[in-house]
Amino acid sequence: MEKIVIATRRSDLALWQAYNIKEKIENSYPEIKVELNLIVSNGDKVLDKPLALIGGKGHFTKELEDEMLAGNADIAVHSLKDVPTFIPEGLELVAITKREDQSDVFLSHKYKNLKELPQGAVVGTTSLRRRMQLLKIRPDLVVKDLRGNVNTRLRKLSDGEYDGIILAYIGLFRLDLLKDIPFVEKLPLSMMIPPMGQAALGIEIVCGNPKIREIAMSLNHEPTFIATKVERDFIAKIGAGCSAPVACNATINGDVITLQTMIGYPNGTNIISKTLSVDIKEYETLGEKMATLMVEDGVLDILRDAPNLAFKDTRPDRI
Repeated sequence: MEKIVIATRRSDLALWQAYNIKEKIENSYPEIKVELNLIVSNGDKVLDKPLALIGGKGHFTKELEDEMLAGNADIAVHSLKDVPTFIPEGLELVAITKREDQSDVFLSHKYKNLKELPQGAVVGTTSLRRRMQLLKIRPDLVVKDLRGNVNTRLRKLSDGEYDGIILAYIGLFRLDLLKDIPFVEKLPLSMMIPPMGQAALGIEIVCGNPKIREIAMSLNHEPTFIATKVERDFIAKIGAGCSAPVACNATINGDVITLQTMIGYPNGTNIISKTLSVDIKEYETLGEKMATLMVEDGVLDILRDAPNLAFKDTRPDRI
């Protein structure tokens, strides 16, 4: 094999991620030339609607998968949190890179931290998960949708459209964008539980090529693979989309793996949360065990009603 093609979105963060993987492959396999196939996803095109109304974060991955299935790319590099639990036939999610800082971060040009926000302050976020957890602790705030790439969101903040916004820390760190924000507060995981797969990259490949699989597997970080598999198993079992108001985070401490989950209405009410720990040898069943417990407590009803509650003012009852 002389060449490998990586499919990637064109956003600044996606390109950072793709070039990072390109460099790793070239360092391990200097005889192989690595090229990028740059794609604009539907999620990057439709910026006037919340993600959950255009099908969720799967709209960031579909076009990349189509390019692979068409024979125009061998590998796709995704933010793992954007990858649906269903993988199309002919493709495989084989490797997960080492997870970095999973924190969300509060940014503002006016207020030092969340606590200083006055009653009725406007906070921007694209995520029903963040909306749920934010309004749980600050029900007095006004939460408005925030779309666009990272630079667009930061410009909207500096233009005064929001008193503060909440984004994933890791993307801002990778693009060195935090230095220009006057007030930055990294939110502890106990306050803002991350989504499935945050701060890890997923490496998806076309099935049937042993060399491609070997190259992809060289990028895999086994502890992260195990932790994120638990998270993805949980999401798959309850049937939640990537944009649903669901927080889940698996952590490994020695021989114990712990899964923490939270599901509720986007307005911060009707929240169900659970934590479950097992021996790491039992990790393959942990996600399903947690899903069973949450279903018994009624989370399927919450997931069914949550999108309508979140967007009742932004769409008609019937389309």
